[in-house]
Amino acid sequence: MKSTTVSVDAPQAPSRRRFLKNSSGVLMGTIAASSGMLAAVAPTRTWALSLSTFSESEGDGILKVTRAIFPHDTLDDAVYALVVKDLDAAAAKDASVGTLLRDGLKMLDDKAGGNWASLDYLARENIVTKLYGTDFFEKIRGTSVVSLYNNEMAWAHFGYEGASYDTGGYFDRGFQDLDWLPDPDTEASPPKA
Repeated sequence: MKSTTVSVDAPQAPSRRRFLKNSSGVLMGTIAASSGMLAAVAPTRTWALSLSTFSESEGDGILKVTRAIFPHDTLDDAVYALVVKDLDAAAAKDASVGTLLRDGLKMLDDKAGGNWASLDYLARENIVTKLYGTDFFEKIRGTSVVSLYNNEMAWAHFGYEGASYDTGGYFDRGFQDLDWLPDPDTEASPPKA
C-alpha cells in the first residue's frame, strides 16, 4: 500500500491536545474557535493527511470537489480533509470506489479542457455543478454529509455545542443563545415562567 501526504498551510491556534483527541490522530494539530474562525495547528504551520489509495493530487482534487459541493468560505481545509480521509479508506476497501473517484476527477479535467484543479474557485464550482446526479458527485456528496458535518471541528466552527441530553437538555442550557439569528418576537417566544 502506498502512503501519500497532503499538506496545507493553516493558521496557528493555541491548543493541540483537543484536536488530537477529537480527530483520532488523523490530522496533526489542534482546533480552536476564535472570532468565529476554525484554526488547525501542529508543531509547524501545516497539517498532514496520510492517504493509502489516492495520490496527493487526487486527494487535493477530492478536497476541492467537496469544497465546491459544500462551500463554506471560513471553514478550514482540515475539516474538508476528513471527507478525503473517509473516501480514501472506502477506496482501500473497495477498488471500485477508487476507480469511480479517479474517473470523476478525469471527467472534471476533460470538462475543464485541462487541469481542473488549477482553475479558480468559481470556474471549478461551475464544472462540478454540471456533474450533479452522477455517481461521482453523489459518492462525494453522500460521504461529505456525515464526514463534514458530524465532527467536533465543524461543530466548533458553526457554534453547535453538541448533544445536550447528558447535560439536561437545551431548555436550561443554551436554548436561546444563538447570536446569528435575530431575536424572536416576545409573542412567539415568551420568557420562561
